[in-house]
Amino acid sequence: MAGVAAAGGLIFWLATRGPSPEVREQLRRQKLAARGRIVDGMVTDATPSESEPAIILYEYRIAGVTYQCGQDVSRLAGFIGDLRVDMPAQVRYDPYNPANSIIVAETWNGLWHTQLGAIRQAENDIVKTSQT
Repeated sequence: MAGVAAAGGLIFWLATRGPSPEVREQLRRQKLAARGRIVDGMVTDATPSESEPAIILYEYRIAGVTYQCGQDVSRLAGFIGDLRVDMPAQVRYDPYNPANSIIVAETWNGLWHTQLGAIRQAENDIVKTSQT
């Protein structure tokens, strides 16, 4: 009887423990990238450095309230590009919970100035190859 109860408890625990924190964060980013509202914001800091940020700190204002947030971007390094502090950016936020926001995701990037830098670099590369 005790073995059946232990097995039942184990099955219940496995069925209800839910996704890992990494999966929950990825799902949150996907939801905000797909359905979040966009507002202008500002990158205020990056740690440990702008060239290799693990966390991007940013702020934005909605209805007179200024939100200061940070996003762990250590797993999104390929989507960051050339980050610059004190540059404007776009922020996606949950309209029902404005403090829930992102500045970059796998399918969306509010760091538009990094995208412009990548476009300019690609244009320069094309010009250089066409000149040779």
